[in-house]
Amino acid sequence: MLLYNCDLILPAQNRILIFTGADEVRTQEWPAAEKEYISLCLDNHLRLILLNRLSHFDIIVIPDPVKKGDALLENWRTSGFEVHDIACRNKWEEAVIVDHSGQPAWVEALAEGIALSSYQFLKYFSKPEAKKHSISRLGVLNGNAATIKNLNARIHAVNLTRDLVNEPVSYLNAPQLGEDVAALCHETGISVEILDKTQIESLRMGGLLAVNQGSIDPPRFIILTWEPEHAVNEAPLVLVGKGVTFDTGGLSIKPTPGSMDEMKCDMAGAAAVAGTMIGMARMGLPVRTIGLIPATDNRPDGNAYAPGDVIRMHNNTTVEVLNCDAEGRMILADALSYASKYEPGLVIDLATLTGSAQVAIGSQGSVIMGTAPDDTFNQLIQSGYSVHERLVRFPLWEDYAKLIESEIADVKNIGGRNAGAITAGKFLERFTSYPWIHIDIAGTAFLPARDSYRGLGGTGTGVRLLLDFITKYYKL
Repeated sequence: MLLYNCDLILPAQNRILIFTGADEVRTQEWPAAEKEYISLCLDNHLRLILLNRLSHFDIIVIPDPVKKGDALLENWRTSGFEVHDIACRNKWEEAVIVDHSGQPAWVEALAEGIALSSYQFLKYFSKPEAKKHSISRLGVLNGNAATIKNLNARIHAVNLTRDLVNEPVSYLNAPQLGEDVAALCHETGISVEILDKTQIESLRMGGLLAVNQGSIDPPRFIILTWEPEHAVNEAPLVLVGKGVTFDTGGLSIKPTPGSMDEMKCDMAGAAAVAGTMIGMARMGLPVRTIGLIPATDNRPDGNAYAPGDVIRMHNNTTVEVLNCDAEGRMILADALSYASKYEPGLVIDLATLTGSAQVAIGSQGSVIMGTAPDDTFNQLIQSGYSVHERLVRFPLWEDYAKLIESEIADVKNIGGRNAGAITAGKFLERFTSYPWIHIDIAGTAFLPARDSYRGLGGTGTGVRLLLDFITKYYKL
């Protein structure tokens, strides 16, 4: 969907009218019969009221009077989903938001909700046009041009992330992921370097190579670099994304229902890194940023790595493998170790890492942990509330290190049944030497049932969160 700024409304254009509340709606000049209908709707606490003007439709939208702050902005986004549903049912092709509230943040949140709701993944339908939403353009009357530009950039970044996550491994293996990311970054100002298996071997990335042993497709290590003019940071921000294009569990094979059947999404962290950096470039954010994406699938072929194997990692740490389905931390560990070469000011990784995180807090939020200063965590958590990609911080107490001690190597790749998300984080911590935050998006990256503007399938989780965080953390 394209969002645009407009300074006039054509007579037959559909309109979305934002008001501060029921009292303001009642004071407007409405035709007598309409006024009675509107009053009845308001008495029944309806917050979306559809008016058929014959030549066009108007929708009156008012906020939930109980909601405040970040919760109110989320209410506007979910209202956007409802407006989009009405627009599609009535075959609108276009609409214009008309603000009577004087609250630009409300307008932005409503527009964001409508635009995010318009996403569809139709690539594999025989007749995609028959399923395509009717509405494709959304105007904002007398809107702020910079706000609309940035909103378009965010929507584009989220949707390309969703596209990558929704692609099946029959198309999107590790080499194809590299090609697609490079194509998406073309003409953005982001440089892309894709390391092949020989180069990965020269870097001694034992974790990535071990996970790849069962695959017929070679691994890739994708490096994205955004070097804007007049960058505000000398020490770069490094984003690391787990790029497991499909996870069978390897020799520790997963059951299919409710587990392996959704594992095309196991590269959602990688997609979020690419989406975030493309969003940054389109917004022109002056923050030096490196993206690192280790990519492979995880399959149980005859040469697959096995429980009991000992793997030597990029930083020379040895890892006893006890579960081949704990592969995400193996490839992330190599990337986190590699990140040290950039002498980063902050490293953030995103990964669909553990079922434990999803069991702990469901699909309502993501788990975070790490070694960055508290004020950095606090800013990220606040950004999570601002965009409604909420975060819960888990501890990394030293006690947890005992759970991944190995009898034959430096560390083992799983702990026990308890604190699974934390022991995964504790494993990753061993490969960091800088301020670091780990975001486990296992419960939020892919939804098996539609959830408002977040949709069905890939959600694009992490992109809006990081764009908001980066803007505020670097005081842009």
